[in-house]
Amino acid sequence: MIEAASTVARLRAATASDHDAVDAGFGRYDLNDADDYRAFLLAHARALPAVEAWLDGIPGLAAVRSRSEALAADLAALGEEMPTPMAFDLAPSEAAGWGAMYVVEGSRLGGIMLSRSVPDDMPSAYLGAKHLSGEWRALLAAIDRQPADEAWVADAVAGAKAAFALYRRAPEA
Repeated sequence: MIEAASTVARLRAATASDHDAVDAGFGRYDLNDADDYRAFLLAHARALPAVEAWLDGIPGLAAVRSRSEALAADLAALGEEMPTPMAFDLAPSEAAGWGAMYVVEGSRLGGIMLSRSVPDDMPSAYLGAKHLSGEWRALLAAIDRQPADEAWVADAVAGAKAAFALYRRAPEA
């Protein structure tokens, strides 16, 4: 008997091209260059607070450990204010919330890798906001514990895709 793919595996597979598109869009920034780094952070600041605020309004989800304050502090150190967040217009549901959280928390992993490219004289609290010990694995396990029928998985994928789409549009906003 072939075992069904985990919910996380299905989520990852269904959003791989979305993830690649976001990586490609943000990959154009040279984080060693102060202007590019500022633009990179401003783009994130248009997306992250919107998704975090949306997630805060969904009961039943694990609490989001916000990175918006670290992002605001980094921007302030570069002489910038937080921009107005973009609209995250997705009907709230617990499944969509888990999908969006998968994207937001997954971006911490990439942030740690990217933080190594930021010169020491530039602020990097946002990119350096890594997961607590075991936090990422616990999130993936929590997603896999959800009673995920086909409709639930479809909603989770929709939440993840919406979060990726917001990040993809953020540099152009």
